[in-house]
Formats: sequence, C-alpha cells, structure tokens
Amino acid sequence: METLVLVIHVLSAIGVIGLVLLQHGKGADMGAAFGSGASGSLFGVSGSSNFMSRATAICVVIFFGASLSLAYISGHRGGDSSVVKAQAGSVVAPVENAPAADAVPADGGAAKDVPQ
Repeated sequence: METLVLVIHVLSAIGVIGLVLLQHGKGADMGAAFGSGASGSLFGVSGSSNFMSRATAICVVIFFGASLSLAYISGHRGGDSSVVKAQAGSVVAPVENAPAADAVPADGGAAKDVPQ
C-alpha cells in the first residue's frame, strides 16, 4: 500500500512540475499580440489556460492527498521505529577501568610549569 501511494505521490509531483512549466506567464498575452503566435494553440485562445489551470489544480489535490496518506502510513507503522525507544530498554554496562577519585590532582589537572 505504501509503495502505491509513493508512486502516486511521485507521479503527481512530476505532473505538477510539468503543468506549471507548460503554462504561460502573465506577460504571455502581450508577447502574442506582437507576433509570438502562441495564442492560437491546440485548445483555442482561452481554452489552454482553463485546461492547464484545472489539470494543475487536480494534480495538486492528488499530491496533497498522497502527502497526507504517506504521513499517516509512516506514523502508524508497527514496531519500534524510534531509535530512542529502542535504546531505552538496553542497560549500559558499568566502566571497570575508571580512574579513582584520588588520581585527579586538586588543581583540576592544570600544568604546573605554565608561567602566570
């Protein structure tokens, strides 16, 4: 199930990117007036923007739904998925070769030949 949602997520992301790149900017109409020629396209004069806008909105809704689904699936997995929870049950072994408290000098181990 997670793989299917992930594939849908990636395909919808690619669709959104492609549709946004295919759309004309706000200044495209002025360029068409001076002979750029993109206004009489396959979908007609205004049909292209309506179709592209709707298709982009549909891909965005699918992308958003897939994102929420992936978040839900990853949050409800079985087992310990947290490293902290997995390590909380283990006991740390005591260190046997620790230095004794008397071995540390009283001045905190500062060097004695440093001029002051």
